[in-house]
Amino acid sequence: MTRHNTLYDSVVKRSCISLLFLLLLLSTNIYAQTSTISGIVTDQSGDPIPGVTILLKNTLVGTTSDFDGHYKIEINNSSDILVFSYVGMVTEEVTVGARSTIDISLAEDMIKLEELVVIGYGSQDKKDVTGSVSVVGSEDLESRLNTQVGSLIQGKVAGVQVQASSGKPSQGISMRIRGTNSINAGSEPLYVVDGVPTADTRSLSPSDIESISVLKDASAAAIYGAQGANGVVLITTKKGTSTKPTVSLDIYGGINEVWRTQEVLNGEQYRDLMTEMGYNTDWENYQNNTDWQNEVFQTGYTQNYQLAISGKSDKTNYYISGGFTGTQGAVRSSEMNRANFKVNIDQEVNDWLKLGTRLSYVDYNDVDVKDNQAVNQGGVLLGALTTPAVIGIYNDDGTFTSNPFQDWENPIASTDGSQRGFNNKRFLGNLYAEISFLRDFKFKTNIGIDNNTDKYDYFLDPYRTSYGRALNGQSIVSQNNNSYYIFDNTLSYDKTLGKHKIQGLVGAVVQKYHWQSSTIERRNFASDAISTPNGGSEIAAATATEAEKANSSFIGRVNYAFNNKYLLTANIRMDGSSAFGPQNRWGIFPSFSAGWRISEEAFLESVEIISDLKLRAGYGIVGNDNIGTYAYMGKVGSGANYPIGGATQPGSYPASIENQKLKWEESEQTNIGLDVGLVQDRIELTVDAYIKRTSDLLLNAPLPRSTGYDNAIQNIGALENKGIEFNLNTINVDKEVRWSTNFNISFNRNEVTNLVGQEIYTGSIAGRGEAIQIKEGQSLGVIYGYEFLGVDPQTGNAYYMGSNGESTFSPSPDDRTIIGNANPDFIYGFTNTLSWKGITLNIFFQGSQGNEMLNATRIDTEGMTDAKSQTTAVLRRWKRPGDVTDIPKSSQGNTDNSRISTRFVEDASYLRLKALTIGYDLPSNLLEKIRVGSFRVYATGENLWTLTNYSGYDPEVNQGGNSNTVLGIDYGTYPQTRSIIFGANISF
Repeated sequence: MTRHNTLYDSVVKRSCISLLFLLLLLSTNIYAQTSTISGIVTDQSGDPIPGVTILLKNTLVGTTSDFDGHYKIEINNSSDILVFSYVGMVTEEVTVGARSTIDISLAEDMIKLEELVVIGYGSQDKKDVTGSVSVVGSEDLESRLNTQVGSLIQGKVAGVQVQASSGKPSQGISMRIRGTNSINAGSEPLYVVDGVPTADTRSLSPSDIESISVLKDASAAAIYGAQGANGVVLITTKKGTSTKPTVSLDIYGGINEVWRTQEVLNGEQYRDLMTEMGYNTDWENYQNNTDWQNEVFQTGYTQNYQLAISGKSDKTNYYISGGFTGTQGAVRSSEMNRANFKVNIDQEVNDWLKLGTRLSYVDYNDVDVKDNQAVNQGGVLLGALTTPAVIGIYNDDGTFTSNPFQDWENPIASTDGSQRGFNNKRFLGNLYAEISFLRDFKFKTNIGIDNNTDKYDYFLDPYRTSYGRALNGQSIVSQNNNSYYIFDNTLSYDKTLGKHKIQGLVGAVVQKYHWQSSTIERRNFASDAISTPNGGSEIAAATATEAEKANSSFIGRVNYAFNNKYLLTANIRMDGSSAFGPQNRWGIFPSFSAGWRISEEAFLESVEIISDLKLRAGYGIVGNDNIGTYAYMGKVGSGANYPIGGATQPGSYPASIENQKLKWEESEQTNIGLDVGLVQDRIELTVDAYIKRTSDLLLNAPLPRSTGYDNAIQNIGALENKGIEFNLNTINVDKEVRWSTNFNISFNRNEVTNLVGQEIYTGSIAGRGEAIQIKEGQSLGVIYGYEFLGVDPQTGNAYYMGSNGESTFSPSPDDRTIIGNANPDFIYGFTNTLSWKGITLNIFFQGSQGNEMLNATRIDTEGMTDAKSQTTAVLRRWKRPGDVTDIPKSSQGNTDNSRISTRFVEDASYLRLKALTIGYDLPSNLLEKIRVGSFRVYATGENLWTLTNYSGYDPEVNQGGNSNTVLGIDYGTYPQTRSIIFGANISF
């Protein structure tokens, strides 16, 4: 038995050894049978991609594609997997199988802007964002062509009010993010272009912009500290997206005109009114019937040409563009021209060092026209309305005609009577280096500059205009040289440990501003042969100023996410500003926000309709130092000259009182938000509620007369803004026809909560006093004046409500009260985009509801106090006892009947078809025949239709420009225009 078992064991052992040897031999033979796989790698357009990495999965065996996209690689087994990877492309894995040739097309790894959000000093997945951030992506930007960046945001972002206070081609944009935050200090947001802060976006070409992120609350904007007090607008310009160089050409052109005119008196009606008012002349000399609006308004045009080349390789990304935009305005002589050049380059030097630059140069020119002024002050719009039709444009000697009863020249004297122009040359850019080390760390150093020189030239010849003849000619040249630089260094950390995702950032920022300006005015010219100041013999004025400002900051931020559910962001920034005294130069501005992705919780897993549900909350403090330079110092003024020995000697005087305790204006902000995604994000709703309290306002407040000064910048007072915002995106149809919609609406309430008992009056209009009151318990922008009760049928005089509750014909200043509010109840935007077989239709409505306007233009055109022409409204004026009307009698030299009152306050709510675009993309089979990458033609209409009860030229304008306090006043302001544009986008 034992021997039998031993023999059995021996046989089994030998059999096992033999089997093992056979398996090893077979295995060796199998792996020795290698084969070669070859192919070509292309992008989705069919162009070869050089430098693609091809690896055998889970090995170090690999190769790269050559210049023509070809590759070869040896494999050992048909089950091997090839991994194709390339920077900017989606990585693909392919099982070899029985094939010997594998051709593959890689798709671009285009992370949607809806998924990746640009934030301060970095970017973040949308699902991880806890602050209030809105994004305007490339599709939104392309759907509405415009010459200005700010206009592209209008109506697209909840909580952001964008206004061009006039329709001038040269007019900049005023933007308020969640209301006005200050009285005297700046309320414009900070614009950051590729990491370089700037204040003026007029010189930017919208064609170069890839995306815009708007940081609305303190938790999002606090990383910018003091500069982010009014919100931050991050502008990212384009990069190369294709491995093959792409040349794109954008061309458009169109016309623009005013969309409304006013009915004014004709020659006969004007003569009747003047006769009634006691103005007598030989009317035989004034028999014209000139339509001055027709002379002033014109059909303007816009043209734009933009050529760009872009591309990328495994290590380099580039975008180079150049363009020209020219606009002639709808008001005679107004124009704007801009030439721009841009270079964006990113270069991966090796696996740890990346270098890049963003450079742009702009040459900007415009010719302005004077508005917001009466005709006797050169106002063109009011001149078109109040110049009598009975005169022509020119006298027999070529000079401009004047009002028959006053030396008020016709409005063409203001548009054509002088040579004037503004030129700005601007260089904006940065250079950065990014070092990656220890796997999870990155150090980035960046230096940015914004240098610009602008010049204003003005020449009034000594012949054609009455003012020119009075001065014997006038030449003014003003020049400003402004420079800015920023140097920031940041260290970032990004690590994922299981369910924990940690991102950290620390850094230091240094900024410096330098301003120089000079102006010279000379008069008494012998002729118009020399228009520069040296042609005048008399120096009327000559000044030169220089100023500097510096900021230094330390920043820190931590983003933490646990299990994609629980999110936390904390920021801190320490800012120092030379605008404040040594005692309060530094400010510390913290913020934090948290988010809870409720949709990731187990109790919602079975609720299929909810694709995303996130609750956000944030709190932060930011500062504001936008009060100019040397505000805390006791300044010395010039011009207090005195005579000694019969000769005038230069003198100076104390111009302002010192305030060493002047400190930061602070804004404390709280935000609660909800993000909802339904039906796999085909419905996306964002709701935000906020409250902002600004304290220690930098206010130019009165001082006791015993100090020897009238007022000084002090930290007094407080403001509050609170509101709620809704933003809804829907994909209504997603088949052969695609229809998507965006709707946003914002409610904001502004209140002055503390003004230490003061009342401030501003906004003087038409010689009738101030129209704006600033007082505790009221909003900024309330309109102040008298309550108009009607016209007395017996006397024809206007009567008003007195403070005692009784009517009066001669009210006192104490009888004035709040008569209107320029702040809207809400603002909104509504966009629909439809596409079908290459045809795209984009319809964009924008509106404002509940805001009121003081139509001060009517004070000049219905007042009947002097020899100005009037609108046809005065045809129903009171003429005799017993007349019942709402227009008082004419009263030469008497302004009692045309006081600032409810008579001239109108509802300025409006709904406007802001843009309508229809475009067509040529089909791919036709593009292949003509060897073009893409070809799109389109037509766009701007301001095609407006629904409003406002009787003036336009309900969007504001005489105060971007003022914090002077809101809702129209005094002959250049209106928004209607435009029709045709264009084409071509790429090769």
